[in-house]
Amino acid sequence: MSTVIWYETLASTMTEASRLAAEGAESGTVVAARTQTGGQGRQGREWVSEENAGLYCTYILRLEVLPADLPSITLALGLAVVEALSPLTGLSFDIRWPNDVLWQGKKCCGILARLEQGAVLAGIGINLNQRSFPEGLRTPATSLLLATGRSFDAETVLEALHEPVLNSVVLGRDSILRLFAQASSYVSGRRVRVDLDGPILEGVTDGLDEYGFLRIRKEDGTRETVLAGSVRPVD
Repeated sequence: MSTVIWYETLASTMTEASRLAAEGAESGTVVAARTQTGGQGRQGREWVSEENAGLYCTYILRLEVLPADLPSITLALGLAVVEALSPLTGLSFDIRWPNDVLWQGKKCCGILARLEQGAVLAGIGINLNQRSFPEGLRTPATSLLLATGRSFDAETVLEALHEPVLNSVVLGRDSILRLFAQASSYVSGRRVRVDLDGPILEGVTDGLDEYGFLRIRKEDGTRETVLAGSVRPVD
């Protein structure tokens, strides 16, 4: 396994990984923390990082990629998490485009990928042993403990995650999109509502475009491609 740097407390593993990447840290280096005081989610949101209850980590991946490749890299990381967690837990997971791993509709993992300092910084937060969550979360949350009745060790989960992460991000865009479409119930035929940070788009999901963005077929038959937004099911 590559270098893993554990911290008891960090503001953000993403911020520390960016600093280390700037200093030349090798590909595959992982920054992990038992607690984050300023965990980062997508679109500037906070990732709640309860002490010793989750796996909070960021991979430094030196890949030959362009900014246009980041959407598919994010999808690949979701596939990697499912590959790692399924045998550990015995659970079946869903992936909500683009970056949430769900169990029975509740979020147990979030992913954030950025291109900084000549590297892809792949942030992964997995809820392991939380017994409760703050009220008012945008998506109902769960943990592996709540889902299975068993507690999980962060080091063990990180070890299981490592090979799937390194393998998934080098698959190539076409393979990633095909595998994601198979793994996610949100890619095709799902009625959803998308919060576009103000405007609301509603329709039925209609596959991924060539970069991994989500296409929505609206009621009038026209299609719109979602580049960023919070996707929620309409039941």
